[in-house]
Amino acid sequence: MPTPIAIASDHAGFALKERLKEVLRRRGLDFLDFGPDSEASVDYADFAHKVATAVSTGAAQRGLLVCGSGQGMAMAANRHRGVRAALPCDEQSARLSREHNDANVLALGARVLPEGMAERLLEVFLDTPFAGGRHTQRVAKIDEQAG
Repeated sequence: MPTPIAIASDHAGFALKERLKEVLRRRGLDFLDFGPDSEASVDYADFAHKVATAVSTGAAQRGLLVCGSGQGMAMAANRHRGVRAALPCDEQSARLSREHNDANVLALGARVLPEGMAERLLEVFLDTPFAGGRHTQRVAKIDEQAG
Protein backbone atom coordinates (compact mmCIF):
# COMPACT_ATOMS: atom_id res chain seq x y z
CA MET A 1 0.00 0.00 0.00
CA PRO A 2 1.44 3.37 -0.96
CA THR A 3 0.11 5.23 2.07
CA PRO A 4 -0.02 4.04 5.65
CA ILE A 5 -3.00 2.49 7.36
CA ALA A 6 -4.62 4.74 9.96
CA ILE A 7 -5.52 2.91 13.17
CA ALA A 8 -7.20 3.80 16.45
CA SER A 9 -9.28 2.32 19.22
CA ASP A 10 -11.06 3.28 22.37
CA HIS A 11 -10.21 1.88 25.79
CA ALA A 12 -12.19 -1.33 25.19
CA GLY A 13 -10.36 -1.98 21.94
CA PHE A 14 -6.88 -0.93 23.05
CA ALA A 15 -5.47 -4.42 23.71
CA LEU A 16 -6.80 -5.81 20.42
CA LYS A 17 -5.49 -2.77 18.52
CA GLU A 18 -2.04 -3.47 19.94
CA ARG A 19 -2.27 -7.11 18.83
CA LEU A 20 -3.43 -6.13 15.35
CA LYS A 21 -0.49 -3.75 15.01
CA GLU A 22 1.68 -6.86 15.16
CA VAL A 23 -0.20 -8.28 12.16
CA LEU A 24 0.55 -5.08 10.25
CA ARG A 25 4.21 -5.18 11.27
CA ARG A 26 4.57 -8.83 10.20
CA ARG A 27 3.21 -7.86 6.81
CA GLY A 28 5.63 -4.96 6.54
CA LEU A 29 2.84 -2.38 6.42
CA ASP A 30 3.27 1.16 7.69
CA PHE A 31 0.59 2.54 9.96
CA LEU A 32 -0.34 5.72 11.79
CA ASP A 33 -1.58 5.02 15.31
CA PHE A 34 -3.98 7.77 16.36
CA GLY A 35 -4.33 6.34 19.87
CA PRO A 36 -5.12 5.97 22.57
CA ASP A 37 -1.92 4.85 24.26
CA SER A 38 -3.53 3.08 27.22
CA GLU A 39 -6.75 1.49 28.45
CA ALA A 40 -7.80 4.70 30.21
CA SER A 41 -11.40 5.61 29.36
CA VAL A 42 -11.83 7.70 26.21
CA ASP A 43 -14.65 8.64 23.85
CA TYR A 44 -14.60 6.36 20.80
CA ALA A 45 -15.90 9.00 18.39
CA ASP A 46 -12.85 11.23 18.94
CA PHE A 47 -10.58 8.45 17.69
CA ALA A 48 -12.88 7.28 14.89
CA HIS A 49 -12.95 10.83 13.50
CA LYS A 50 -9.13 10.98 13.45
CA VAL A 51 -8.88 7.82 11.38
CA ALA A 52 -11.78 8.79 9.12
CA THR A 53 -10.21 12.18 8.48
CA ALA A 54 -6.92 10.52 7.51
CA VAL A 55 -8.74 8.22 5.07
CA SER A 56 -11.01 10.92 3.63
CA THR A 57 -8.09 13.30 3.00
CA GLY A 58 -5.84 10.62 1.50
CA ALA A 59 -3.29 10.70 4.31
CA ALA A 60 -4.11 6.99 4.71
CA GLN A 61 -5.42 4.56 2.13
CA ARG A 62 -7.31 2.45 4.65
CA GLY A 63 -8.27 2.53 8.28
CA LEU A 64 -8.66 0.15 11.20
CA LEU A 65 -10.88 0.94 14.18
CA VAL A 66 -11.41 -1.15 17.30
CA CYS A 67 -13.91 -0.54 20.10
CA GLY A 68 -16.04 -2.79 22.27
CA SER A 69 -18.62 -3.71 19.62
CA GLY A 70 -17.21 -1.97 16.55
CA GLN A 71 -20.58 -0.29 16.04
CA GLY A 72 -19.80 3.13 17.49
CA MET A 73 -16.54 3.44 15.61
CA ALA A 74 -18.17 2.44 12.32
CA MET A 75 -21.04 4.88 12.81
CA ALA A 76 -18.71 7.79 13.57
CA ALA A 77 -16.34 6.99 10.70
CA ASN A 78 -19.15 6.70 8.18
CA ARG A 79 -20.12 10.32 8.82
CA HIS A 80 -17.10 11.34 6.73
CA ARG A 81 -17.39 11.76 2.97
CA GLY A 82 -15.45 9.07 1.13
CA VAL A 83 -15.25 6.74 4.11
CA ARG A 84 -16.87 3.34 3.83
CA ALA A 85 -16.43 1.62 7.19
CA ALA A 86 -17.44 -2.03 7.37
CA LEU A 87 -18.19 -4.07 10.47
CA PRO A 88 -17.84 -7.67 9.30
CA CYS A 89 -18.91 -10.61 11.44
CA ASP A 90 -17.14 -13.32 9.44
CA GLU A 91 -14.63 -13.79 6.63
CA GLN A 92 -17.25 -13.71 3.89
CA SER A 93 -18.67 -10.37 5.02
CA ALA A 94 -15.13 -8.96 5.27
CA ARG A 95 -14.35 -10.15 1.74
CA LEU A 96 -17.62 -8.86 0.28
CA SER A 97 -17.23 -5.48 1.99
CA ARG A 98 -14.04 -5.04 -0.02
CA GLU A 99 -15.08 -6.76 -3.28
CA HIS A 100 -18.51 -5.17 -3.63
CA ASN A 101 -18.45 -2.05 -1.44
CA ASP A 102 -14.80 -0.98 -1.64
CA ALA A 103 -14.75 -0.64 2.16
CA ASN A 104 -11.75 1.44 3.17
CA VAL A 105 -12.12 1.24 6.95
CA LEU A 106 -12.42 -1.95 8.97
CA ALA A 107 -14.24 -1.69 12.30
CA LEU A 108 -13.89 -4.54 14.78
CA GLY A 109 -15.43 -5.29 18.16
CA ALA A 110 -12.98 -6.42 20.82
CA ARG A 111 -15.77 -7.62 23.11
CA VAL A 112 -17.56 -9.65 20.44
CA LEU A 113 -14.78 -11.23 18.36
CA PRO A 114 -12.20 -13.78 19.43
CA GLU A 115 -8.71 -12.35 18.82
CA GLY A 116 -7.90 -14.98 16.20
CA MET A 117 -11.02 -14.09 14.23
CA ALA A 118 -10.21 -10.38 14.43
CA GLU A 119 -6.76 -11.10 13.01
CA ARG A 120 -8.26 -13.17 10.21
CA LEU A 121 -10.81 -10.46 9.34
CA LEU A 122 -7.97 -7.94 9.12
CA GLU A 123 -6.02 -10.27 6.82
CA VAL A 124 -9.03 -10.77 4.54
CA PHE A 125 -9.70 -7.02 4.51
CA LEU A 126 -6.10 -6.29 3.52
CA ASP A 127 -5.87 -9.04 0.90
CA THR A 128 -9.17 -8.54 -0.93
CA PRO A 129 -9.25 -6.10 -3.86
CA PHE A 130 -12.29 -4.11 -4.97
CA ALA A 131 -13.95 -5.94 -7.87
CA GLY A 132 -14.90 -2.75 -9.71
CA GLY A 133 -17.17 -3.29 -12.70
CA ARG A 134 -20.86 -3.04 -11.88
CA HIS A 135 -19.98 -2.20 -8.27
CA THR A 136 -18.20 1.03 -9.18
CA GLN A 137 -21.34 3.04 -9.91
CA ARG A 138 -23.05 1.60 -6.84
CA VAL A 139 -20.21 2.65 -4.57
CA ALA A 140 -20.17 6.11 -6.18
CA LYS A 141 -23.80 6.59 -5.13
CA ILE A 142 -22.91 6.24 -1.44
CA ASP A 143 -21.59 9.80 -1.25
CA GLU A 144 -24.17 11.35 -3.60
CA GLN A 145 -26.48 12.39 -0.78
CA ALA A 146 -23.80 13.03 1.83
CA GLY A 147 -23.59 16.51 3.29
